[in-house]
Amino acid sequence: MTNRGLLRRRTGSGPSAPAFKRDQASGEAVTFQWSHLPLYIALLVGAFVSFVPFFYMGSTSLMTLGDTINRQVLPDVPQWTNYVEAWTDARFDLYLRNSVLLSAITILGMLFTSTLSGYAFARIEFPGRNVIFVILLSTLMIPGTVTFIPQFLMVRGDVIPWGNHLDTLHALTVPFFATAFIIFLFRQFFAEIPKELWDSARIDGAGHLRFLVQIVIPMSRPIVMTATLLTFVNVWNEFMWPLLITYTPTWRPLGVGLYTFIQEAGPQTHLLMAGSVITILPVLVLYFFTQKQFTEGIATSGLKG
Repeated sequence: MTNRGLLRRRTGSGPSAPAFKRDQASGEAVTFQWSHLPLYIALLVGAFVSFVPFFYMGSTSLMTLGDTINRQVLPDVPQWTNYVEAWTDARFDLYLRNSVLLSAITILGMLFTSTLSGYAFARIEFPGRNVIFVILLSTLMIPGTVTFIPQFLMVRGDVIPWGNHLDTLHALTVPFFATAFIIFLFRQFFAEIPKELWDSARIDGAGHLRFLVQIVIPMSRPIVMTATLLTFVNVWNEFMWPLLITYTPTWRPLGVGLYTFIQEAGPQTHLLMAGSVITILPVLVLYFFTQKQFTEGIATSGLKG
């Protein structure tokens, strides 16, 4: 066999060879399999369905109110001033400051409580550990809206006589310092850390706190980034709880600020969509820079018991 024929056989070139492309990362040939075509079509359909709301939001944010009433797909003349009007009329500077502050405080509190509780459930043997963990996981089956009224009564001081804390910063942050799902993610990640590391730390005279601070936490960057992103998205998009416990704009976040564009005469759809674009941009930017750590954190935390 000639060198050209051998090369054709190895690379798969020729009339009967399947189509392929070369993976840029590994340099290996990746063959196209027609059996995967339904999967590709399903992914394309899903991507299209996911893209349509963003397209509608962006297009409507550049329309006039008349264009939105006429249900146009694209604006006749892009109205970039909608973003300036939405920012100034709805006091978005105040709501943006509040959202950033609420997100930062909640993330710090969540990381503190979830790290300690996740480590305790994963590495420390104490009576009733498994029972408490099962009870904690069972709370995931309770809809969040069911707990709004009990939490509201607690914050107002009707259940525990600690005073009325409505329309305060800590009422918007403390209830979200710990969530069962985030604690579960930390527990699963910490449970995968080799036991040999703990044995070595014990030989050096380290206790659980030193082992957690010096060894476990430096290894936990993926799960920390994942928990940070999930918590940020939840706090940033929160609407019902801030609307329920605040009655002044002092600590209201962006989600409640969008409610400003809902008036008695009807919603100002063009300004509402412009405000929505402003609100969603920080989430997209954060995910763009942390998507690798987010995917790694979900993969390494696993779902094993």
